[in-house]
Amino acid sequence: PPNNPQENDNPIMSGHLLQTVSMSLNSARFQQLFDKPVTNRALQTKLNAITDDYTLTNKALGMGINGEVLEICHRESGEKCALKVLQDCSEARQEVELHWRVSSCPRIVPVIDVYENLHHNKKCLLIVMECMDGGELFSQIQDRGNRVFTEREASDIMRSVGEAVRFLHSINIAHRDIKPENLLYTSKGPDALIKLTDFGFAKESTALNSLATPCFSPYYAAPELLGPEKYDKSCDMWSLGVIMYILLCGYPPFFSYHGLAISPGMKRRICRGQYDFPDPEWCGVSEEAKQLISHLLQTEPTQRLTISEFMSHPWIIPSAELPQTPGNTSHVLHEDPDEGEKVKKEMTSALQRMRVDYDQIKIKTIEESTNPLLLKRRQKSKTTAVQHPD
Repeated sequence: PPNNPQENDNPIMSGHLLQTVSMSLNSARFQQLFDKPVTNRALQTKLNAITDDYTLTNKALGMGINGEVLEICHRESGEKCALKVLQDCSEARQEVELHWRVSSCPRIVPVIDVYENLHHNKKCLLIVMECMDGGELFSQIQDRGNRVFTEREASDIMRSVGEAVRFLHSINIAHRDIKPENLLYTSKGPDALIKLTDFGFAKESTALNSLATPCFSPYYAAPELLGPEKYDKSCDMWSLGVIMYILLCGYPPFFSYHGLAISPGMKRRICRGQYDFPDPEWCGVSEEAKQLISHLLQTEPTQRLTISEFMSHPWIIPSAELPQTPGNTSHVLHEDPDEGEKVKKEMTSALQRMRVDYDQIKIKTIEESTNPLLLKRRQKSKTTAVQHPD
């Protein structure tokens, strides 16, 4: 497309779109794929501009580690979709390839199209995904108002998330960032499906302890991710335990007492597996639920439940008789944080979108550093040089 002033108002189209790589699947085709999951679909390409197929908007659906996720609309069908933009690099391509491979799973947000563009003179990947109108897991619970949230509902949610993890682990993929922000609903209706998204940290793991890079969100990080040792996809099972814990009481099992994303004390408690089930939030929760959490939050990865064992646990299976007693989760999530409940403030601020990926850390040079002590010494050095010129 020609470069003209009007294009600069477009969040994606400013600059020249030199090349587009895309694979389009309509809703009927997606349903066929869901009926029979496959993981070996290759990206099929076509050369055209994204605006040939979609109308772009400035409406933000959410915020990820790499920027906003925007709402777009398919020109032919009128269907709303979500657009994620990644700067083209080996890590981004790995994310797209893995996400594409697993898009046939009904419990994973599917990738519809992938475009390769030059945007602001930088190569970018534009990933078009299903639009998840229902929002994040905890937002859905908060939006219930006065409607109670029961243990039966928590079990249904965990079974759905487990289905996504079972699919990933069956093809030796570790997600490594399973958390409530990455669990989205298709709509706000009663029949909405919950799906897993964001494969920025996902990695293929074909051997025991074959993963090494510390990739995690602190609240949900397994102990092995906090140290130098290698690990495997069992780290996802720890994350399931943390999410299940929060679903049943409204706050996480591990947190910092000082409002930090992660602190030495919090790290120590994670590594030692130090948590409890305090009243009043846990007094009405079944022993089976507490037992399942305990089997997931094992500091030794080999002692943790596998995803198959998790899915066959009595608390997870649909026929389980679980208490319909109203839980405290929705009440706790609505409360204003006070001195004794700092964790809820942390969940909505310090860690709302924080992730740790040591592959992305850039070590500053001395010249780039803004350390206050170093700046003070630089200023003193300049003053001395002015007072005592050569």
